[in-house]
Amino acid sequence: MLYNTILLQQAPAQGGGFSSILMIVALIAIFYFFMIRPQQKRQKEIRKFREGLSKGDSVVTAGGIFGKIREINDTYFLIEVADSVRIRVDKGSVYPSASDANVAAQDNNANK
Repeated sequence: MLYNTILLQQAPAQGGGFSSILMIVALIAIFYFFMIRPQQKRQKEIRKFREGLSKGDSVVTAGGIFGKIREINDTYFLIEVADSVRIRVDKGSVYPSASDANVAAQDNNANK
């Protein structure tokens, strides 16, 4: 009698496997729509902004340096921050405004 009780306690419930798989799929979908998709949209907007930059545009770097673009190369921008003061900055660290630079820095810190 004791052996039958033990076997009955270990028997899985009917439909338990399907509902757990459905729950995992639902969690993945929620995670995608609330975390991954908005970040991809934001990165796409920043990429479009960087591709649309031209000479004379005002930008801010990830380090908080404000300036105007004087030269565009394949991998970097030459930014004038003061009269006759120019710095070379990687294209990946240029943002349209200071608030976008702060959001990107927070995303990078969260991913680390």
